[in-house]
Amino acid sequence: MLELAKEQIAMGQVAADKAQALRLLADRLVADGLVAEGYLEGLQAREAQGSTFLGQGIAIPHGTPQTRDLVFSTGVRLLQFPEGVDWGDGQRVYLAIGIAARSDEHLRLLQLLTRALGETDLAEALRRASSAEALLKLLQGAPKELALDAQLVNLGLAADDFDELSWRGARLLQKAGCVEPGFAAALQQAEPLPLGEGLWWLNSDRQVLQPGLAFITPQQPLRYRDQPLNGLFCLASLGAAHQALLERLCEVLIEGRGQSLYQATDSRTVLQVLGGEVLPDWPSVRIVLANAHGLHARPAKVLAQLAKSFDGDIRLRVVDTGEAAVSAKSLSRLLSLGARRGQTLELLAEPQIAGDALPALLDAITQGLGETVEPLDQTLATQPPAVAAPAAAPVQAPQAGSQIQGVAASPGIATGPAHVCVERALDYPLRGISPAHERQRLVEAQAVVDAELQALIARSESTIGDIFITHQEMLADPALGEEVELRLAQGESAEAAWMAVIDAAARQQEALHDALLAERAADLRDVGRRVLGQLCGVQDAREPQQPYVLVMAEVGPSDVARLDPARVAGIVTAYGGATAHSAIVARALGIPAVVGAGASILLLESGTPLLLDGQRGRVSVAPPETEVQRALAERDQREQRLQAAWAERHRPAVTRDGHAMEVFANIGESAGIDKVLEQGAEGIGLLRTELVFMGHSQAPDVATQEAEYRRVLDGLGGRPLVVRTLDVGGDKPLPYWPIEAEENPFLGVRGVRLTLQRPQIMEDQLRALLRAADNRPLRIMFPMVGQMHEWREAKAMVERLRVEIPVADLQVGIMVEVPSAALLAPQLAREVDFFSVGTNDLTQYALAIDRGHPSLSAQADGLHPAVLQLIDMTVRAAHAHGKWVGVCGELAADAQAVAILLGLEVDELSVAARSIAEVKALVRETDFQAARALAQAALQQDSAASVRALVERS
Repeated sequence: MLELAKEQIAMGQVAADKAQALRLLADRLVADGLVAEGYLEGLQAREAQGSTFLGQGIAIPHGTPQTRDLVFSTGVRLLQFPEGVDWGDGQRVYLAIGIAARSDEHLRLLQLLTRALGETDLAEALRRASSAEALLKLLQGAPKELALDAQLVNLGLAADDFDELSWRGARLLQKAGCVEPGFAAALQQAEPLPLGEGLWWLNSDRQVLQPGLAFITPQQPLRYRDQPLNGLFCLASLGAAHQALLERLCEVLIEGRGQSLYQATDSRTVLQVLGGEVLPDWPSVRIVLANAHGLHARPAKVLAQLAKSFDGDIRLRVVDTGEAAVSAKSLSRLLSLGARRGQTLELLAEPQIAGDALPALLDAITQGLGETVEPLDQTLATQPPAVAAPAAAPVQAPQAGSQIQGVAASPGIATGPAHVCVERALDYPLRGISPAHERQRLVEAQAVVDAELQALIARSESTIGDIFITHQEMLADPALGEEVELRLAQGESAEAAWMAVIDAAARQQEALHDALLAERAADLRDVGRRVLGQLCGVQDAREPQQPYVLVMAEVGPSDVARLDPARVAGIVTAYGGATAHSAIVARALGIPAVVGAGASILLLESGTPLLLDGQRGRVSVAPPETEVQRALAERDQREQRLQAAWAERHRPAVTRDGHAMEVFANIGESAGIDKVLEQGAEGIGLLRTELVFMGHSQAPDVATQEAEYRRVLDGLGGRPLVVRTLDVGGDKPLPYWPIEAEENPFLGVRGVRLTLQRPQIMEDQLRALLRAADNRPLRIMFPMVGQMHEWREAKAMVERLRVEIPVADLQVGIMVEVPSAALLAPQLAREVDFFSVGTNDLTQYALAIDRGHPSLSAQADGLHPAVLQLIDMTVRAAHAHGKWVGVCGELAADAQAVAILLGLEVDELSVAARSIAEVKALVRETDFQAARALAQAALQQDSAASVRALVERS
């Protein structure tokens, strides 16, 4: 992230012209190790494309995309020119900010500068500044306006008391970027002030980033301190920014108009009374921004100039963020939005100019605002899309006798006729009858869906019920509700407003570049589709009476939970991944499932016989009867094996010729250790500690973490515990640990790379782990280690703390998740105590396939020979130095992989608790020498498919 600091500033510089100023900047960037020689050409080329002058005496020279490979490290350097430099077109620059960045990180810097750009006398102040501290204060200390817009108003909240209202107010302010996570606690300590008419005031100036005011009303009148509680104002105070608002509020109360606030049914009414930012009820259009680097200076300047050609007010906002609209004629305001490619922009214009201005602006943005743009996916439309299956290239229905390879989602074998349910696009009006009418329709539809979800919760076991509780929370999400309310107030229909907000929120989730998190967008779309169906009067498709295989594009969790396992033999989907909630529900219900089978499966005729193998992720279309009989016989045999394995789950996993394999469990939380051990676990091979951090509103302190880790060790009763240190990053950030967005977070700052940048976080976690050990067997491993210096820095921290907190039985190792770690295994094995192979990430990095990719995920198979080669070299290097190797990814529980991993001489397998009994049984059924021969043969294969075929034949 680009930030400003006094160390980056050089005062009192002199340059005869812009060319010399650019040379001075380039020399400084090179001297400080941010860029390579030749970056000057990039600065010059960028200026040739268009001036980087921002206004108020500031310019921000930066390179072009062609020179980004010359950037070593992201950073800025600032040069003050008291005499000024002619930047062309009569523009005089007193401060040049040279930027070294590989992507669009400078947009963040522009947002920081926009407050300063609003100061009328800034240029002169920059010229006269006598110190770096004074100059930095000018840039960062400009007055901040009070934030008060629709996203900070929440009416009719289902709350039980004052504390809940104040907590929600703090959350609104945090979501709006006004406060840090600790503000809620600070607000709880403030003294509430009664204003009269049941309105209360609460404020704090701690943990405040920008002044802001939130207003919340309860669904039903409450009482607090023996007085009415009809509404609560929560102020994030910073300076005197709230003074005018407070004076206005006093006038409203003196005039006896407080009821106009707490009886309001929409945020517009509240904002009009308080003088907040009200989105005008003007004609509007929406478009998705396609510029590769977002709305940075050059395209923003083109947009502002075009907007100025129309005699009337034009505003623009980024729909995805919920922030207030800004003037499209102000370059600094446009830059303050920080709009990025793929985000939806909304343009609003005064009615008298809208007919001319909106089409012209829409066309200019479509054309790229002076830049060449790559077209976006057509699903990112300017209007809310109808719900339909994802677009796909023309395909043909699978032929009888063919086999389709998908992704194994829920084990088991099933057969039956296909029941193909292709969701049709729903047609609905974009404009509503009236806001009140559409609001009532939506409320009624949501109430029906909420009742349906409650019924599902009531008859579901806890694992599935928790999913539907999450769906209820999504349904009642106040942030979504506020966005919908804004659109209803602009005249949109209930259907259009609801689906536009759901689609935008789901796309934000899908853009997180993490398969697990992105697939949660399917839950959001599931909720959205349920409500839309109610609004459009859609009836659920009638379920066949005889047992069948359900075939759909994607199956939502509520689809699965409403199915009758006695009649649904199996599930096949065209899209989706094995970690989706629908797959989790299918496994919990014991319904075999294959996902990601491809669009062709949707073209099958209902009634086509299907044979589904959920263990192998395979679907056979109209198979011969002999194949069906073999599969059913295999199913019966497997069921018998599972029952026998469960009976023997506490026996050690020892091959028929006496070779022992340890089988441990993967867990994510400290609760339920006794249940894990009951399923046969010999220890914990992977404790995912990020869940400890995700369960708190701020980073848990040492004592909190120690209690969690101690609970696990206590439950293990002396069995080993292998702990993965905090594994978060750009692809899965923590809400209280903001991380700059990365173009490719899978290859960015995550795992140990991130925690080494926050050494206090890592030190606190290591301290907690060592304190909890009490001389019990503790194994600590660091994730995403790819280089020797990462391992050594992390290990040095452990050794330093170990002097202070001695632990008798401690081992320290690394996760082998990136190919470089496997390739460096001979060197690493001299220093680590053990390796644990994370086959999920190792597979996707080795094969360059995103495990969540809709069409490629089936190819991300850990039994690919390339992955097995990396595991093999890791084991051989470790054993050469007397170190052990475990495997803790999904491959460890793959029935076809167990013998091969055994044959590669892996020492330990760590799997989900439900798989322990089966894995131990598979080891006991195997001859170690035969497994070694099988593994060597697998290493010689040329594909994962050929490896699996080899296992089938053995």
